[in-house]
Amino acid sequence: MDSRHVDPEFLGSLRFESLTKSNWHHFEHLFGEKGACGNCWCMYDRLNKAEFIEGKIDGGNKEAMKKLVWAGHPTGILGFYEEIPIAWCAFAPRQDFLKLSRSRVHKPIDDQLVWSIPCTFIDKKFRRQGVSVALLKGVIKYAREQGIKIIEAYPTTPTQEKLPDSFAWIGLYKSFERAGFQIVDRTSKNRPMVRYYVD
Repeated sequence: MDSRHVDPEFLGSLRFESLTKSNWHHFEHLFGEKGACGNCWCMYDRLNKAEFIEGKIDGGNKEAMKKLVWAGHPTGILGFYEEIPIAWCAFAPRQDFLKLSRSRVHKPIDDQLVWSIPCTFIDKKFRRQGVSVALLKGVIKYAREQGIKIIEAYPTTPTQEKLPDSFAWIGLYKSFERAGFQIVDRTSKNRPMVRYYVD
């Protein structure tokens, strides 16, 4: 289904909640045997390259994510349709993502405390139905409830008509724009920094 012809009733039925020990099994179900993609388990931005590659073997990255959840660290938001997990969004304080701290093009633009969204993942059966925008709005609602003031992300602005799904994990700028995010830095031409200031 084209995202321009979404089903409001379907989107309105989605619910979102933070990842915890109690819903970890839903996270496992959504990510499946491949850990979303190549045994990532959403650890790519949280580890250095050597640790991440090593973690792709024997479930290391999955265990690393599980340790964060069991220790009570914020890791992200799960999206559900009825009781089926269909979407994920990494969401935590910027400093929790090692890749961001080392990024040359996405350096902090100020000293304010921000929470970052470095990646998203939508179940293949539910893509192109407006779920990504609904997920971002769910993150905004969660941030408002938690007193989080600034949400930051680094989506892609595709240079081609259709971006392969495997490259869409960082999020598409148009989805963030539709959710109310605004560009705050254009150091990277194809991956601008965007923010949402929570009221």
